[in-house]
Amino acid sequence: MVVNVSLATVEQVRDIALRAGKVIMDIYKTDFDVSAKSDKSPVTEADRQADALIVKALREEVTDRFPIVSEETFQADNPTDVTGMPFWLVDPLDGTREFINKREEFTVNIALIDAGLPVLGVVHAPAIGATYWGSRNGAFVIDNGGSAQAIKVRKAPAGGLTACVSRSHRSPDEGAFLKPLTIKEEISAGSSIKFCLVARGRCDLYPRFGRTMEWDTAAGHAVVRFAGGFVKKIDGSDLTYGKPGFENPHFIVKGDPLIANTR
Repeated sequence: MVVNVSLATVEQVRDIALRAGKVIMDIYKTDFDVSAKSDKSPVTEADRQADALIVKALREEVTDRFPIVSEETFQADNPTDVTGMPFWLVDPLDGTREFINKREEFTVNIALIDAGLPVLGVVHAPAIGATYWGSRNGAFVIDNGGSAQAIKVRKAPAGGLTACVSRSHRSPDEGAFLKPLTIKEEISAGSSIKFCLVARGRCDLYPRFGRTMEWDTAAGHAVVRFAGGFVKKIDGSDLTYGKPGFENPHFIVKGDPLIANTR
């Protein structure tokens, strides 16, 4: 099935992300509790409330035809069957650790997957007032309530690359990958903001060798894809979605295809 993502659908999904961001910020300003999920990762009331809002709104306001795979409702022993059909991937609060530690780099991620690739993605960072989105109509950002601006990846600068690296999950493998490259600057960031920095040409690449799930990456992948960039596995093939267990392999996000794929 090929999904035709209209501008109206893009606007609907962007509005849902903004509403979820408001719920998250209302809780962010309080003395909220933190609990642990079965996999020991942290979860807050903001995760739960944003998830409920997004799932309900997608079904009632956009379409109820497509399955929704969300971090907060995913069951590893009984995963949603998305075989052969478009589906939504939702991370209602990407960067929960940043949220808990009162760092502003957390996001709402909503993506639509078709034929294994993201065809629509919205990344909303409510604490820093930035909203990114990508679809066949291009990639865009709104900063701090301004007007929408088209964004594109940049060619690798001759003087050296700027690498985005994970603030909370950096691994030695990332350092090993970057070592043979000419890296002029490293920017640490949390959540899917790293994808967006590549998409808008502030970073050239983002290597990720730690564990991620599909809902962590799909929305940012869409923004990078429609800004002219690439998200590749280490062997150079495309990172795809709908995999068994919804777990990602290691991957590299890059703006310029000439940047190395392998270590």
